[in-house]
Amino acid sequence: MRNRPLSAATPASQNQLGEFLRAKRDQLRPEDVGLPPGFRRRAPGLRREEVATLCHISPTWYTWIEQGRTQAVSTETLSAIATGLHLSNAERAYLFELAARADPEHPSAEHSAPHQLAELVKVIRTPAYILDRHWDAIAWNRPATLLFEDWLKGRGTRNLLRYVFLHPRAPSFIVDWPERAQRLVAEYRSDTAAWRDDPVRQALVDELRSASRAFDVAWRSQKVLSREGGRRAFEQARSGRREYEQFTLRVAQHPDLKLTVLVPGEGPG
Repeated sequence: MRNRPLSAATPASQNQLGEFLRAKRDQLRPEDVGLPPGFRRRAPGLRREEVATLCHISPTWYTWIEQGRTQAVSTETLSAIATGLHLSNAERAYLFELAARADPEHPSAEHSAPHQLAELVKVIRTPAYILDRHWDAIAWNRPATLLFEDWLKGRGTRNLLRYVFLHPRAPSFIVDWPERAQRLVAEYRSDTAAWRDDPVRQALVDELRSASRAFDVAWRSQKVLSREGGRRAFEQARSGRREYEQFTLRVAQHPDLKLTVLVPGEGPG
């Protein structure tokens, strides 16, 4: 059953889904979607009524969604909007994440990276993984799964920040967790500065600030550091401490992606 609209539009600063839809609507021209250009357009892009027609939903319902006057949107409606606005795969994923809905047609994380990169990670003998622009792991190898069981094994969240700050065993697994966690936030701020207005980034930051006091304190510190390698140590319950030298590499063909490789050091094991 359709949710009742809220009594008033949500403030713009809180309506990230609506902001994203408005931005995509403004970027499209009528001729991009097979509509006549028309005359006397007072604003660039498509009108709400045109988007509603393309999405096969009522203009009123689309307006409520864009203005933040509804509490939830069905996956069917989100799929229709993604198709109507000609969203790319990445933009479709953003749309569903902003709406806090699981995309029934979204490919699994293991297959979302370019095929060649996924194959590259598999042939690396030491723990290796690839992060996307939001620091979600999208490809990894078996050694990484064995090392990061709580993060990469199973079907839970594979966002690195969510794992480090929200998983109960992360502080005992990551050696020097307080320092490493603070540095990770500073690296994330620097790494994603170009996307500071990205609604998905903002939603992740808001979620972590609300759920983790450590993240909130680190985020408010405004520290910025480049994502570099160096010594890393992890305390495994079964095999004890594992030490590595971490290397983080940018992928030339896909600058949004980062390949991290952990080379065993001279520690125990």
